[in-house]
Amino acid sequence: MASDVTSIQSIAVLGCTGSIGVNTLRVAALHPDRFRIVALSAGSNSALVIEQAKAFRPEVVAVNNPDSAKVVKSALEPLGITVLQGVDGVVRAAEWDGVTLVISAIVGAAGLLPTLAAIRAGKNIGLANKECLVMAGELMMAEVKRHQVTMIPVDSEHSAIFQVFHRQQTPQSLVLTASGGPFRGWKRDALTAVTPAQALAHPNWSMGRKISIDSATMMNKGLEVIEARWLFNMPPERIRVAVHPESIVHSMVTYADGSVLAQMGLPDMRTPIALALSWPERIESGVETVDLPTLGTLTFEPPPERDAFACLWLAFQALEQGGTAPAILNAANEIAVESFLTERIAFLDIPTLIEESLMTVDTIASPSMEQILDADHTARQFAESWVQQR
Repeated sequence: MASDVTSIQSIAVLGCTGSIGVNTLRVAALHPDRFRIVALSAGSNSALVIEQAKAFRPEVVAVNNPDSAKVVKSALEPLGITVLQGVDGVVRAAEWDGVTLVISAIVGAAGLLPTLAAIRAGKNIGLANKECLVMAGELMMAEVKRHQVTMIPVDSEHSAIFQVFHRQQTPQSLVLTASGGPFRGWKRDALTAVTPAQALAHPNWSMGRKISIDSATMMNKGLEVIEARWLFNMPPERIRVAVHPESIVHSMVTYADGSVLAQMGLPDMRTPIALALSWPERIESGVETVDLPTLGTLTFEPPPERDAFACLWLAFQALEQGGTAPAILNAANEIAVESFLTERIAFLDIPTLIEESLMTVDTIASPSMEQILDADHTARQFAESWVQQR
């Protein structure tokens, strides 16, 4: 990515109405001389994407939901903004001519194909969609290398590792920190009657509904372990998890000489977003600098045992199994989380459903992209059937 401060970075924001997308636009608005928003994509939030488009005047807006797309089209086409519809429209926005950086912030498996299209179109990627690498990490990183694009992680944990990971030196291990979510320290019996409202109440981070539930089950950390394996080409046995309830140390890298390098900051996604937008420079993000003396003590704990928070360990299991297992894990989790949010299953049914999906859906050892997508589809069908039977 260009480092000339006088150049303008042309940006596509995929998932512009979600938490990452909204914060990306907030950071970009602080630097109108550096960033131009060329393309936006949204799922179904027509009111917000119309507001964003009127503020930033992109060339193109893609809306996945057909009904929402009609509303957006009516509002924006008179302004000279091209409006596209459906998955194909989102893919076209990701490939849009003139875009130099794509912020991939669509939640879940839906972000895989647009991100892959952007890579193949030669766009640099700010990756907030961890599911791309969970489902197809080896294939995605091969495409990154083939098309010689830069991929900057936007997840706070991976951004932290990116900042202290010296590729000319061999790290001993990566340590991903986890807040522990709203149920840190809870035993299994206490989790049986957990409500969606309780699970959505994250103590530190403001996130979307799906990621908030993933944090409560600790699946979010499991998915991040799989993502880190591919982003940093790190063997799974050298990736560790530490619970850090203050969420100030965002992750660490250890080296053979005993050094531990960490990146710290307040729990605000604008910091890693700003880094992804401006790398290798650093720009104002709107986030205050952390005042360590005021904070006082920082604490670290081992990860919870499998009994209460099985999702974390199921992710390690799927990573070790390899092939299409992580895609199956991710698909089952997406169905399980949505089913919990709609009160069709209980909180502790989430890991049960994921484990049964991993045991039931056939795994392919060295899959093609088509086979990965087939595994995703099959796992969703199994998971939905499981929920209905409950």
